[in-house]
Amino acid sequence: MTDTSVRIDGNRLLLPGGAAVRFVRTLRLPETGTHALPPGLGEFPVRRVADYADTVPEAWRARGGVMLPVYLREAMWLSFAGTTEPAALQVGVGKVCAVSGKPWSDRLARDPQNYVVLPRQPWLDGINSGTGTVRQFVAVPLGMGATVEGQVTGEEVWGGVQLQAFALGDAELARWREEERRRRELARSAARSGGAYGAAMPMAAPAAPGAAPAHAGAARARSAPAMGLGVGGSMRQEVYRDERPLTDWAERPAGRVFVHLVTPPEWRRITGEAPPPSPVDRAAYTRAGLPWYDYYDQDAHDLAPTDPLQDVKPVGDWIGDDHEPWQPPAQQQVRLLKDAPGAPVEDGDW
Repeated sequence: MTDTSVRIDGNRLLLPGGAAVRFVRTLRLPETGTHALPPGLGEFPVRRVADYADTVPEAWRARGGVMLPVYLREAMWLSFAGTTEPAALQVGVGKVCAVSGKPWSDRLARDPQNYVVLPRQPWLDGINSGTGTVRQFVAVPLGMGATVEGQVTGEEVWGGVQLQAFALGDAELARWREEERRRRELARSAARSGGAYGAAMPMAAPAAPGAAPAHAGAARARSAPAMGLGVGGSMRQEVYRDERPLTDWAERPAGRVFVHLVTPPEWRRITGEAPPPSPVDRAAYTRAGLPWYDYYDQDAHDLAPTDPLQDVKPVGDWIGDDHEPWQPPAQQQVRLLKDAPGAPVEDGDW
C-alpha cells in the first residue's frame, strides 16, 4: 500500500514520492527594480496542527496540515533541496497556483503549467510574474485584499500555502531508478579508477541560498488572525518548463499538505514557544558582506507568465511602504550558482 503521509524532518516537510520542502526566512526586497536572489536568514519552524488540537482554531483542525510563524510583511522562499526522486510539485497561495495563477486543482496541467519540476527547480521565491522573474512571497493578513488570493479571486477565504506532490508513473519511475543505479555504479567505478570527481548525481539539487553549513499548558482554542501571501519586489529567477510529457506523471497526487501561517503572538499562545526574532534589517545584512545569488540553468526553459499573476499588485500598494533606505549588494557579493522521520502530518478538508 502506498504511503500518502507527509512527515516533518526537523523543519523540512517530506512529501510522499520524495519531494522535500523547507520554508526559508529572507530579506524583503524593494518593490521597484529587479534584484538578485536574497540570502536566507534561517528556516521557519514548522509544527503539526494535530499536536496542538486544543489551542489551534477549529478551522485549522479541520484542514489539518502544519503551521509556521510569520511577521507582517516578512518575506520567505521555498527550498526543494533534499528531494530524492523526480516530483511535480504544485504550490498554492490561498489555493491560487503560484505558477499559473489558476484555481487550485488536483490534476497536473500543461497549458498553462501548474507545477514546478523537482529537482530541476531548486527553489521558488515568489509567484511567476514575468519572463525570467518572480515576485517575492510576502506575508500579509487576510481581509485587506492584499494577498494573491484576494487579488486573483476577489475573495480571501483560505490563506496559507498549499503543497501537492505527484510522482512519476510506475513505468517511468522504474526507468528512472534503473538509470540512477547505473549512474551510481559509473560514479563508483570512476572513483575506484582514480577519476577526479566521478559522475554528477542528478538529484543533488543546488544547496539553498543562505542555508546552514551544508551551503549549512492547553488554552482554549479560538480563532487566530489569518495570514496569507501577497507579493513584494521582483527578482531574477526562472520557473522552469517541464520537459517530460504529462503522461510521465501519475494521474493522482502522492500527497498534499496545508501550511497555515500564524502571527508570532498566536504562535506563542498556540505552541508555548518563542517565535523567531524579527528579521535582520537589509542595510546591516548588506554591510556584513553576506552573499546574494544569481542562478541560471542553460539547459532549462523558463515558463511565460500568465495573465492572472501579471496584474497582482505589491503589498506596499495596499498598506504603504515602510522600507528603510535600500543598500543594494556590491557586485562581488552576488554569487553565481550552477551553469521520513516524525509522525505523519494529518490532512483534512480543504
